Amino acid sequence: MNLTSLSQSARTALKLSAAIFATAALVTLAATPAQAKGWHGLKPVPGQPIYCSEDNQKCLFKMNRSAAVVNNKSFPNCGINANGKPAVGRVKIKSEGPVEVMEVSVANLPPNTDFDFFVIQAANGPFGMSWYQGDIETDEYGHGSGTFIGRFNIETFIVAPGAVPAPFVHNNAPNPDATVNPVTGPIHTFHLGLWFNSPTDAGKAGCPTTVTPFNGEHNAGIQILNTGQFLDKGPLFFVKP
Repeated sequence: MNLTSLSQSARTALKLSAAIFATAALVTLAATPAQAKGWHGLKPVPGQPIYCSEDNQKCLFKMNRSAAVVNNKSFPNCGINANGKPAVGRVKIKSEGPVEVMEVSVANLPPNTDFDFFVIQAANGPFGMSWYQGDIETDEYGHGSGTFIGRFNIETFIVAPGAVPAPFVHNNAPNPDATVNPVTGPIHTFHLGLWFNSPTDAGKAGCPTTVTPFNGEHNAGIQILNTGQFLDKGPLFFVKP
């Protein structure tokens, strides 16, 4: 159906419906984790900002603005939308045996903007070992979502028993590809982070235009959301396979 073929009243009704839908999505995202539709019966983990089932195979938690964003007095509006709402995310993880399904929803971000999603060792900089999962693109209301399938539980880790040549693909300053990997024992990666795909987009949103390696071409913007509210281990630690 083409909007141009509709009456003015019909077009207005459609636009109103779209606005109501977007508002409902934001209300759902901002709700207490235990109120998420279809995820009733979860209980708070004592002393931790996460809700899980009794067997810890289903967990739900939030992502909040990064500490570097909140504490940067030079950019007070970074991560705050036009209505004065801070950017926020919600993550649902469900174990499916050999893999987990992780559903990420975000709201109050800049509209029609690309972001990059990572599993990381530490929530805030310098982040440690980081694993690129995929992209999340917001709609005209600043809402976006992504579904990722992999190992997202207490066993999530990275290891490099020896140094070997690394594929050299991108030579983009200031973050060119490494030519060899560092040797490391097993390191668990239990935190999550979301980065602006572009420093230009970050600047348009009232944020610093620092260039970081957190996209496929290693020329991303700053981190905007993470799981820094977990002061000890990150949320993936609480998910059981």
